[in-house]
Amino acid sequence: MGKTITIEDSVIIPANQMDVFNAYVDSTLHSEFTGSEASIDPKVGGKFEAWDGYITGKFLELDPGKKIVQEWVSTDFPRDAAPSRLEISLRARKAGTELKMIHSGVPEEIADGIREGWQDYYWKPLVEYFKSRRTISSKK
Repeated sequence: MGKTITIEDSVIIPANQMDVFNAYVDSTLHSEFTGSEASIDPKVGGKFEAWDGYITGKFLELDPGKKIVQEWVSTDFPRDAAPSRLEISLRARKAGTELKMIHSGVPEEIADGIREGWQDYYWKPLVEYFKSRRTISSKK
């Protein structure tokens, strides 16, 4: 096995903690905000798949509205690489929810792509998803 690194990131999502939590662990909502099919069994030991099988894994911990911990692998992982560990914590903030991510055990040779992927395929779409939902709900 090669060298691994830890990726840390944080973003403010314009929604409450439970809405952010549900968007990440609910198959339908996850598919809506990413624009790609997801299959998620949101329970400890439950498996998930996102981005047409590009990401797979299982849930290690779930604390609704507060914390998500997953064993996480992408098809980019070297064949002999162990699964990585993804920890997402959610905290209420004035502007919504602060999402903090610690993604450890990421193979060094693909870490830059994984880091960019979190930004481009998760955090930016998640922010936009909730901004557009707020706009829609405020027009009613």
